[in-house]
This record gives sequence, structure tokens and C-alpha cells, in this order.
Amino acid sequence: MSKAESAEAALHSRFSLRDRFASSLGVGPQRKQEIYIDLSKSATLLDPAYWTQILFAAGIATLGLILNSPAVIIGAMLISPLMGPILAAGLSLAAGDIILGLRAVVSLALSCLVAVAFAVFLVTLLPFKEMTSEIAARTQPNTLDLVVALFSGAIGSIATCKEVKGIVTSIPGVAIAVALMPPLCVTGYGVGIALSIAGTEGMRIARGGGLLFLTNLVAITFTAMIVFLALHIDTRGVREGVKQWRSKDKETEWVRSVFGHFPLSERARKIGSLPGRFLMILIPILILLIPLNESFSRLKQEIAHQQWENNIRQAATELWQQNFARMPTGEPRSYIDQLSVTEQEGKLGLYLRVFTSKPYTNSEKAEYTRLISARLARPAQAVALQLVEIPTASAEIAAKARDEKPVEAPPTIAQLQTSFLKAVEAEFEQVRLPPSALLISYRVTTGPAEPMAVEISYLGDHDMAPDAQSLIIADIRSRFDFPAAVVRFDRIPTLFAQLNFDRKKSDLPDAEKSSLERLGNLLINHPKLKVEIIGNAEKAEGGAIADERAKAVQEFLASSFGIAPDRTTVIMGSDSTRTVAIMLRIADESH
Repeated sequence: MSKAESAEAALHSRFSLRDRFASSLGVGPQRKQEIYIDLSKSATLLDPAYWTQILFAAGIATLGLILNSPAVIIGAMLISPLMGPILAAGLSLAAGDIILGLRAVVSLALSCLVAVAFAVFLVTLLPFKEMTSEIAARTQPNTLDLVVALFSGAIGSIATCKEVKGIVTSIPGVAIAVALMPPLCVTGYGVGIALSIAGTEGMRIARGGGLLFLTNLVAITFTAMIVFLALHIDTRGVREGVKQWRSKDKETEWVRSVFGHFPLSERARKIGSLPGRFLMILIPILILLIPLNESFSRLKQEIAHQQWENNIRQAATELWQQNFARMPTGEPRSYIDQLSVTEQEGKLGLYLRVFTSKPYTNSEKAEYTRLISARLARPAQAVALQLVEIPTASAEIAAKARDEKPVEAPPTIAQLQTSFLKAVEAEFEQVRLPPSALLISYRVTTGPAEPMAVEISYLGDHDMAPDAQSLIIADIRSRFDFPAAVVRFDRIPTLFAQLNFDRKKSDLPDAEKSSLERLGNLLINHPKLKVEIIGNAEKAEGGAIADERAKAVQEFLASSFGIAPDRTTVIMGSDSTRTVAIMLRIADESH
């Protein structure tokens, strides 16, 4: 057998294997032609229904994100027709069809532009622009999102190719899994926030949403290409049928005529060899893996820290319940009201607030420290216990008081104040702020001029809407049954300051120290606050100086105000400016 005959036999065997795979899925020659033509029609610029769906899906997704409603967002996913042009892009790479590729790229580009622009328009019009958990969840994509998109693209391609039999269940599931429209609308939300309220924070949100959309787009295109190659969609008979359809399709003829005016158009009729087409889609995936892996690493660190903290909480609670929660007689003695864990310079800090009927002695505290350090396999001196005891009457004392029926003495001012503060704390645990306003602290004062005044300090990018403030004020007055209570709101901005540095210098300018002094006092007054110090540098300065600038701010806060390193995080920024951005976060903030 000659080499030519051997090559032809191998090619026939490969095509035969792919055709058998297609037949096993019920994708015959006629179905292949229908798929090719249907996907070509989906990459359109002239269908009014397509653009109506894009606008409605973008509007529903944007409102669902701002309202923090998963059900509304899922509705937008089901309406969105973006899957069609993306699958068409995958088919163009599998078949080497430059005309279909051009139609898909242009349709996708305009669709994204329309969706983002409409989202920006809606965000600009809305009176409230609070960042919700649904928006925040789409601003930090990681490698797992890429894997989900790869699986979703594969099953989406197969579901598109199979003939519909019975109830369709896979296509809606794929639309929900990939979530193409919500990330685009998060990008539009970020741009809208950048234009109207906070430029830096808005662009950070827009970049996160854009990265998630690009991840989904590239991954689905890649897996669609592989599925269409495996199904051998572009057989000779299919090409002939598609060619006849295109001869009658005005949009295809228009694209061909426009493309024909460009140089080298004839050479580009075929999108290179198959390995070349694989590289066209693999290179973007590899580039996207860089920021996705960074986000994934941060996610692993956060999960590991949370697991570490949960393990310590569980051990501390169990030891307390087993050894210190009851009297020797078995009567209840105390219960844990609050427990928090910190670690600084290798020393574990354990904060317990307990309600107890009998104060704990120093030896009991030392014994608890010894037990917890032994459970955690740490030296006793590496564990610092802070125990706050709130006295409360035991059941035994209360029973004795009832039997003797003494004349009850009026409560002291201190007792009244303690009771009042406990009631205030219990009620404030039920008060809910909007998702974009993170509660830092509250302060309740009384006096002749204002019998009851409440000051709420919260972290937010912008002031709460008047309607939201009115609801919170009404809620507080109702809870305390005090219609005349005065409620004030003190917003602490998320982007606290942006410090300017001299060219090629990392020394902290004197002019910027006043901002850091305000920041230091703020951190002292609000222990829940943490700081992200984002160092930036111009391209000509190099990246090292950005890190030096951020660390100079960190050292100033530590030396001047005693701010512990675990409350400050140094981050390398991406802005080409001689600045350090100060972002405030809350220690137990989940997003």
C-alpha cells in the first residue's frame, strides 16, 4: 500500500470514528446541516427579536443584581440568547469557517456593548446603587469558574446538537450554569458606579465582572470547538448544503462582500490549520488563568483561615462546656455569649464574653488557658485569654430570694445602665442595614436635650438612600418604643484616602500624614476595621517601589498608632500612578 493510500485510509478511519460517535448521539447528516445553518442564523445582526431579548435580559439581570434577587437573575439567564453566537464561534473554529467566525465575533461584540450600555443606563437612573451580595459574588472569579464554564460549554454544545425529544431540560440548566448575562451587567454596574459615585471601586467591580464573562466566553468557545470536531459537523455534504443556504442569505453575502475588500482575504478564507485554530483559543485561556489562579489562591487562603478559626472556636467552646460551664453540684454557672479568635506574631488571642453567676478565679482562668493550649498543641505562653464576665443572678439565688421575700431594694444606676445596654445590644442584633452598608458600631446616648440618641457608624461607598435611612429609623424607634429617638448615620468611606507620592520616592510625604492620622484614630476607635493598602507606581518607576510605598504606610500606622500588622494588608496595585489607595474592610466581612 502506498503512503498516499495509507494516509487516506487513516483519514477515513478517523472520520468514520467521529461519524459513529455522532450517530450514537442521534446526530445524522441531516441534523448536522440543520445545526450548522441554525448556528449561522444565531450569529445575526438583523433579527429584531434577538436584540429585544438582549435588552430585556440585560434589564432584568441588572435589576435582579441590584435587588439581590437570585430568582430574577435566573430569569435573565434563561432569556439571554448569547449562547447562540458563542457556539457559532466554536463551530467556526472547528470548521475553519472565516465567514461564520466574523459573523459570530461581530454579533458578540455588539451584544456585549448593548448589554453593558443598557446596564450603565439603568444604574445611572436608579436612586439607590448599593452593592449586593449577588454583585459581589461575580467580581472575583477564579479557576473553578473556568472549569464550570468548560463543562457547561461541552454539555451545551451536545444539547444543541441532539434532536429535541420530549421535555427539554438540558438547555435551561446550561443557561443557568454558565450565567453569561449577569457578569456583563455587573460590568455595566461597575462602569455606572465609576461614572456616578466612586471611580476606583466601580472600575474594580467592572474588571471583575468582565473577567468572569471573558472566562465563560472563552471556555464555552473552546469546548464547543472540541464537541463539534468530535461530531464531525463539517462533512462535505454539510458544506454543500450550507453553501446553498448562504447563496440565498443576504447577511452572509453582505459579510462576504465587505470581507472581500480587505487585503489577504482569500488567504484567510481558512482560519489556518487545525493546530493553529487550537492555539487561537488556548492562548486566551492560558492568559486568563493568571488572574484566575490568583483569585483561587486567595480563596484557598480564606477557606484555610476560616477552617482554622472554626476549629479553635469549637475546641474553646467544648473545653468551656466540659470544665467551666457548671458548678461542682451540676448547677449551671455560665454560658458563652461571644467568642472571637485572633493571631498576631505567633500568639493566639482568645476573647470570651460570658454571663456567669459566680466570678472565675485567676487559677481557673490559668487552667482554661492550659487546657486550650494543650488541645491546640501550643505553649501556654503562646495563648492570651481575655475573659469578660457579665454577672447575672443564678437560679438558686433567685429561689432563695422568693422564699425569704425581702423588701426589694431599688436598682442602682449601674444596674439600670447594664440592663439598658444589654437590651440595646439584643435589639441591635436584629437591625438590618442595606447590603452595601456594613455595620461597624453603634452608640446610644441619653441626655436632657436628647432623651435618646443613636449614632450608627457604617462602611459604604456612598451614603444610604433616604428611603433606607427612614426604614432603619422607624425600625429602631419601634424596637425601643421611643418615637422621639434621634438616629444619626456616620458613613466611613470604603476608599478612605488616596495618597500621592513623589516620583521615584517611597518616603511618606508630610502633606499626606494628616490623612493617615485620621485613619489611625479611626482604627483605634473602631477595632473591627481592617485596612487594605494598595501601592501603585508609574511604569517607568518599576513594581518594587509600589510595594515600598505601601509598606511605608503600614509602618507609619504601626509606629504612630500601634496598629497591629494583622489589621493591615499590603497589595500591589495595577494603576499606573504614584499613589497608595487606602481601602477599609471589616474583619469578619465575608465578601
